[in-house]
Amino acid sequence: MSNKLHIKTGDKVVVLSGTEKGKTGKVLAVSPKEGKVIIEKVNLVSKHVKPRKMGDQGGIVEAEGAMYACKVQVVCPHCNKPTRVAHKLLEDGTKERICKKCGEAL
Repeated sequence: MSNKLHIKTGDKVVVLSGTEKGKTGKVLAVSPKEGKVIIEKVNLVSKHVKPRKMGDQGGIVEAEGAMYACKVQVVCPHCNKPTRVAHKLLEDGTKERICKKCGEAL
């Protein structure tokens, strides 16, 4: 499996498949080794938390679960459409991520 992802932390993404299809959210964390991303308010899972210290509250907590990066697509901030990511080499030798639909930088 490739360790390269087309998604970065802070990107706005839309879910393409699964039970969460069509939902959008901001990327909170990216795990290239697993090929997964965690998206804000998407793929919520119930987590049982045990109180660790005296006075801590235990119980069932809702938390975002990881999902495969191939199931999400970046939403361009300029044209506001889900798009694939292209790369453009600038004059100073740095790479820039480009929207395939409108050509603007992501």
